[in-house]
Amino acid sequence: MPSVPRAPSAPSLPSKIVGIGRNYRAHANELGGDVPREPLIFLKPPSSVIADGAPIVLTPQSHQVEFEGEIGVVIGTRARHVPEADARRVMRGIVAINDVTARDLQNSDGQWTRAKSFDTFAPVGGERAYTASWEALTVVTRVNGVQRQRATADLMVFAIPRLIAFITSVMTLEPGDLIATGTPAGVGPLVAGDTVEVEISAAGAVVSHVRNPVVAPE
Repeated sequence: MPSVPRAPSAPSLPSKIVGIGRNYRAHANELGGDVPREPLIFLKPPSSVIADGAPIVLTPQSHQVEFEGEIGVVIGTRARHVPEADARRVMRGIVAINDVTARDLQNSDGQWTRAKSFDTFAPVGGERAYTASWEALTVVTRVNGVQRQRATADLMVFAIPRLIAFITSVMTLEPGDLIATGTPAGVGPLVAGDTVEVEISAAGAVVSHVRNPVVAPE
């Protein structure tokens, strides 16, 4: 497998990447899943992180690898039991993240670790500080230049402050840790030769962007 460069301006060695499942109603519906009553969390390993421009390498273990464009929140200070009202003080910045998922393995395994954890399955864009409204953030995913996903953060089932409060009630977040806040409807397959990009914007300005080619395994 080709060497995997890490994203230089993204958290290079987070102790963990905390993902959120089914955090947009339309996405839960398209997968036939229920909307959870509280945030549904899972982990991706730091070894899955790659930089803007690095290849997403498909795995022979899966025949259905899919993109999931998401708003990523980078933690800036050690955080435990953070009230929603104090969520912003522990946030360092915003990144674009593609929570690449082997959908067939997610379904067959009955839990999500293998499906989410292959090397190169977490492309992360450059980090930028963000102090405006959470709800103004928009995530857009394009495959080969065609828009496949678009949603604003106000459509999340659980808003970003709620996610930070919930996660820190379960585990301590360390500086550089990354929360992938969930993907909207429109997920779909990737094949070798595709190029997939995730863009986070607010008020018409790009906050973070990540673009990656998709290649077959060697």
